Order: sequence, then structure tokens, then C-alpha cells
Amino acid sequence: MTTHVLGIRHHGPGSARAVVSELDRIQPDIVVIEGPADADRLATDVDHIDMVPPVAIMAYAVDDPAVSAFWPFGGFSPEWQALLWAAHHRVPVRFCDLPAATVLAQRDQRHENASFVRVDPIGALAEAAGYDDPERWWDDVVESRTDGTGFDAITEAMRTVRELEPAEDDPIEHQREAHMRQVIRKATREFATVVVVCGAWHAPALAGKLPAASADSALLRGLPKIKCATVWVPWTHSRLAAASGYGAGIRSPGWYQHAYLERDRPVETWLTLAARALREHDVFVSSAHVIEGVRLANALAAMRGRAHPGLSEVNEATEAVLCEGSDTRFGLIVRELVIGERLGSIPEHLPMVPLLADITKQQKSLRLKPDPTAKQVILDLRKPNDLAKSHLLHRLAVLGIPWGEPEMTSGQGTFKEAWTLQWLPEFAVKVVVSSVWGNTVYRACKAKLADAAENATHLGEVTAAIEAALLGGVDEAVAPLLTILENKAAVDRDLTELMAALPALARSLRYGDVRRTDAGALGEVTTSLLRRVNVGLPATLTGLGPDAAAEMLVHVNAVTETVDLLDAEVRGEWLTTIARLADRDDLHGSLVGRFVRIGVDGAVFTTTEAARRMRRALSIGAPADEKSAWIEGFLSGSGLLLVHDTELLSVIDEWLIGLTAAEFTDVLPLVRRTFSTFDAGIKRNIGHAVATAGAAVHAEFAIDADRARPAVIAAAAIFARGIAHA
Repeated sequence: MTTHVLGIRHHGPGSARAVVSELDRIQPDIVVIEGPADADRLATDVDHIDMVPPVAIMAYAVDDPAVSAFWPFGGFSPEWQALLWAAHHRVPVRFCDLPAATVLAQRDQRHENASFVRVDPIGALAEAAGYDDPERWWDDVVESRTDGTGFDAITEAMRTVRELEPAEDDPIEHQREAHMRQVIRKATREFATVVVVCGAWHAPALAGKLPAASADSALLRGLPKIKCATVWVPWTHSRLAAASGYGAGIRSPGWYQHAYLERDRPVETWLTLAARALREHDVFVSSAHVIEGVRLANALAAMRGRAHPGLSEVNEATEAVLCEGSDTRFGLIVRELVIGERLGSIPEHLPMVPLLADITKQQKSLRLKPDPTAKQVILDLRKPNDLAKSHLLHRLAVLGIPWGEPEMTSGQGTFKEAWTLQWLPEFAVKVVVSSVWGNTVYRACKAKLADAAENATHLGEVTAAIEAALLGGVDEAVAPLLTILENKAAVDRDLTELMAALPALARSLRYGDVRRTDAGALGEVTTSLLRRVNVGLPATLTGLGPDAAAEMLVHVNAVTETVDLLDAEVRGEWLTTIARLADRDDLHGSLVGRFVRIGVDGAVFTTTEAARRMRRALSIGAPADEKSAWIEGFLSGSGLLLVHDTELLSVIDEWLIGLTAAEFTDVLPLVRRTFSTFDAGIKRNIGHAVATAGAAVHAEFAIDADRARPAVIAAAAIFARGIAHA
């Protein structure tokens, strides 16, 4: 009876090669692999022709599919290569970690134990060896090796690091290792030669003479379990990356995949792929770039005393030579190659991902059949079934599954929605990626909205999440999202952030009744934000230049549209603020003009009062550009008022007529820009009104030729004498 413990680095290509080499040398009777112990049956699927990594074992609670966990594998993962080796050699496989049923049952305890501070074993060993980069140390010691040596040394090194652990450690880790030992004990009773493939951290606890089984049994006694199911699901390289939040993630899955497959000339082929990627984005890269990049990578490795260039050297060569120092170009290489977006696949006969199962179930119940050809549907939100269809489409949109593309509908009613539906094959990928948020559409949407709001950098993103929750009928998300909005708004001193957050809330209030949602709390938050805007706006407007004033106009217009949906008291408060601002002479002309127009539309100012203010703004003394800015602010959005109010039109007409040639040249572009935003019909009506007013003036002051004749004769005589004397 012989047991060999191979301590590996999860998703390490060097570890994978070393594991395969050792398995070929040892020829074990059974392979024991770190993974959920109740997923043994899945090991038989790995050598199917349609099973292409990256893939993951997914476990989910049968009674509550939202409770789930994943164990991912890349093609370069040592555990995956061990599974393949066992399948090809017809050697049995057993997973030895805690069962998924226990992992899911312990989810709350695992969250609490996340506060344990553990020594980073790779970091500790790297520091002891004089490395400032733990990944580089591991790459030198293990990843760059092609034989099976080094496992005993790694186990002893990890044993030393584990001695640095505090006495009071994470109890779940002790339970995991106890369960691993129990599985190993059982395997050694049944088979002569056992190979154990596990994370290097656990190797010291599993190698050599094992402690008494009774102690491990006592540690495992009474562990909680829930009824769960395990399935294979496709995975992606980006989900293997550390940036995705996966606990055993790596920073460069694309590079590791390449390093595992390209054993002879990995640097040369990698830089060739990088050059190809840049060319596809219309960046010129020649063969000389690739050659010089390879030389630089090798030179850097030699300077640093490394046997072969690693990812650090290759990245530096890529950025310096192929990308010519451009961060943007190098970022493209990182996304497309270093991380990559390789998608795995699983055979069709295997069980379906729970999220996809839920989508399929809803499609059938709503009679909304997925179709690869585009078709348009009109939903009447007053009908329960159509409302449920709308909820599903909006929820899938939140999850990044754009089955339905919203279209414009005719009329002003909010009870109709138009969609263009087209189910594309790549949506299967998006479903798998979205599975991390939950295993039902409702819960996944709720979790993703909460995450988006918590990590939002702008209040507008939070209100957009609230709007999406209401559109999708995710009622349970609304209250927490409103709380997040209130908390973020309480510490946000940027008034424009508050103003930008209001339009989405206004739209939500507008269709709240149609979608049968409780808009009470939403209205309270909207009112609270608006009152803060009322208080802070006067100080914020002081000293704004043309560009800042133009940006502020956008926010002012949006807030004005928002208050139209609130009660009369709140609307009155906003109009009172606007009226006060319209009296200030220290603001940019476009702002004052807009405030006067809002006052007219809100019945705070009469058109006669507006005309008086306009005459004052256009009086002699003010620069022409300031006058045109006032007009631009007053007319922004619509010129319909000029069609119906000839007094205002005549004021603008008199101002334009009174301009000097130089002034007219200066203001013409600004006036033209203002009038260009009007509809063609409005511009035509304004032109007609001006022509009519001109005709009336001409009729009022018509010349009587008979009465004027003596004056004309006298004037002609005067001019004639002047010419004769000259």
C-alpha cells in the first residue's frame, strides 16, 4: 500500500504537466482529487468529445436553487488533467473534499469565517526565497518544470509555512482536511497505490502517516447537510481570473492555457498571437516587432537570472515593442490574450443549468417561445400575462441577456411596450455567466441590481437600478435599493449627482400605477432629493462659465420634468426656487433665460413679465454673446411659445434688427444653433408670424405720396445745390 500526495497550485500549467508526469510514472490504482465528495459520478463525463474546458462543477440546493457553489477547471488545471488521465487509463476517481451538501449548508458559517486572517503560503515562501512576486516564485519553482520532481519539497515547504498559522484557525479548513483523510483511508483499504492531487496548502496534512481516524470522525460528526444536485456547466477564462472574485482565481488564464499547450516555443508563438490581435484592431505590427519582442523577453529573463521568460517578461516586451508603450493597446492584449474569453462546452445529454431551466420554464408558461428569427411583439401591460412577459424581458436585460430589444411605440400611454425578440445561440453563454448571481431569473436579477447599486460611483447608476427593478417587477429589490440611494445621497456633496439621479425616479413614478407597484416610498425619496437640490442650487450656480452652464441646463431641464410628476406642494417649491434664481444678475445668461422660461411654463411669470425681462436682458450695454445666451436659454427645448406670443417674438425681432453688422456676425451662429433645434413646422410658423407682423407694421406706417411730394421736392433741391457747390 503506497500513497503519493501531489501538492499543486490550482490552475497551474506547470503543476498540470508535473501531475501527468507523476501519474505516468506511478501508474496508480486510484486517483483522489480535491473536489466535492458527492460529485464522483461527474468524473465519468470528462473524456466525452463534447466536454471542452473551461468547465465547472456546479452544486445547488434542490429546494432553493439560489444557494449554489462552483468548482471550476481549466484545460491547464492539474485536477482536470488528473481527471483526464484517470478516464483514459480507466482508473477510478474519487473527490475528497467536503461534500457539496455540507458546503452549501455551511454557507452562513463560511461567510462569518471570511474574517480569519491566514498567512499567504505562496507569499511567505516567495519572500523567504527573496522574491517580491509570489507568482514569479511559484513559476520558477514549479510552473516552469516539465518533470514530476518537486512535490516532496513543496510539501515540506508548506509544512514550515503552516507552522506560522495561529493556533485558532478556521474550523472549516480542519473539517475539510479531516474529510480528505477519511477518503484517503478508505481508498488505501481498497487499492494498493493511491495518488492524491490537492492544493499545496493541504499536502502536509495528507502526506505521511495519518493521525487517528477517530479524531477526524469526531470532527466531522454532525456536520449539516442539505439536499443538493451537482452538474457540469460551461465556464469562461474570465471567470477563472482573480478579478472575477473566484477564490482560487489566477490573473492570466489565457497565458496559462497557452503555456500548457505550447511547450516548445511559447514566447515566440505568444507574441505572434499578440501581433495578430493588434492587426485585427488596425494596429500596424510587423514581423520585426515580433522578433525584437522575443529578444527583449529573453534578455529580461537573463538579466533577472531566470531560465525562461515568464509572463512578466513577455508582458513587458509586448508593451514596449509591439504596443510601442501604449497603455490602450496593451490593455487590449491583456483582455483578449492574457485573460482571454475562452468558453467551455458540455455534452447536450447532461443536466441543464438551473438558471436556463428557469428561463425555459417561464418561456413555456408565458407562451413566449424563443425564436432565432427576429419578430416584434406589442405588450399591453394592463393584461397580467403581458405584464409577466415584460417582467421577464426586463429581468433578462439586467442579466445581460438581451432577448428583447425595446422599440418605440406610438402615443403617450405607458401601458404599451414594443419589443423585437430574437433568441441567439450565444445567449447560452450569457445564461451560464449570469448563474453566479442566482439560479432563478428573479433572484439573479435581484442580486445583480443590489451589486450594481452597492458599487455605483454615481447616484444616477443607483436610480437606474431602481428603475430596472420596477420595470422587471423585482419588488423585493426596491426597498434595499432605495436605502442604498438614501445612504449614498446623504454623503454626496455634488449637486449635479443629485440632479442626475432624479429623471429615472420620475420615469418610475410615471409608470408605477400601470405596473401595479407601490410608488409611495419612491415618491418620498424623490421629494427628499429634490428638496436638497432646492437648497443647494443657488450656491452651485455662482460663477459658472459657458460650458458649465450648458451642462447645468441639462440637469435643470431634467429636474423640471421630474417635478411635473410630483404633488403640487413640491412643484411649487421648485418653481419658487426658479423664480428667485431668475432675479439674479450674477448668473450666466443661458441659465437666467431658462429660469424665466420655466417660470412662464409654470405660470409663475406672465408672458408680459417675460417680455419685460427679455427687453432688459437685451438692452444696450450687455455684450452680444450674453444676449444670445439669454435667448438660447429661454428658447431651449421648444420655440412654440414664440408662435403663440407675438410680444415675445417682437422683442427678439427688434433686438436682431438693432444689431450692428459686427454684432450680427458674432451672434448669428448662436441664434442659428438655438433655432436649429426647433421642429420644421415651428420654424415655418415663426417665419410666418414675423412676416405677418412686418406687413402689419408696413400697413400702419404707409406713405401718402401726395402729402410727401413737397418734402421730396425740397429735399431734392437741397441735394442739387450741394452738388453744384461741390
